[in-house]
Amino acid sequence: MEQIRVNIEKLVKEKLKDDHTGHDWGHIERVRSLALHIGKNEGADLMVCELAVLLHDLIDDKLVEDEDEALKEVTRVLQDEGLQEAVINHIVEIITTMSFSKSPEKGMRTLEGKVVQDADRLDALGAIGIARTFMFAGAKGEAMYKSELPPRTEPLTKEVYRHGESTAINHFYEKLFKLKSLMNTQTGVKLAEKRHRFMEGFIEQFLAEWEGLK
Repeated sequence: MEQIRVNIEKLVKEKLKDDHTGHDWGHIERVRSLALHIGKNEGADLMVCELAVLLHDLIDDKLVEDEDEALKEVTRVLQDEGLQEAVINHIVEIITTMSFSKSPEKGMRTLEGKVVQDADRLDALGAIGIARTFMFAGAKGEAMYKSELPPRTEPLTKEVYRHGESTAINHFYEKLFKLKSLMNTQTGVKLAEKRHRFMEGFIEQFLAEWEGLK
């Protein structure tokens, strides 16, 4: 397992080395730490959790042009490492269904999927989540805030969510403030509560400063 981890880490670092959207290697390391912490508390298979975390952004449609080809490449990597087919299928299932836009209505099927999804969502919350939101908005040329542009309301199609006009602040209302209620595990819920409250305080302060009230 150690050599498999080393090999996949090397691949992921190379793939994400030029990322400036908040989906860099630092994101992977933080999500891995969270997944291992949550997984240990919840009794999940830590190997599956770790490998899924390492590979999940290599098929993200925000980062790759061809999702299908990217998934084929990830599958080949796992096969070349000699992993059992059941393990490969489990990892592929997790990384293809864990994102905010693709998560199944009934939730993640396996405990490992729930753990990895919680860990990834936690990195979108709190102080890190705030920093990543503005980093992503800057990379995409979006404004910090426009008082005349209200947050988009449900339902949002994937196309509108990805490409419609928005702002960094609107992203909190359109996605981030919803994540606390979508956590899967008890450990994830506890961690999300604190990070959610921190973000609420930040937004309150931001809007007050924007209006020159504080």
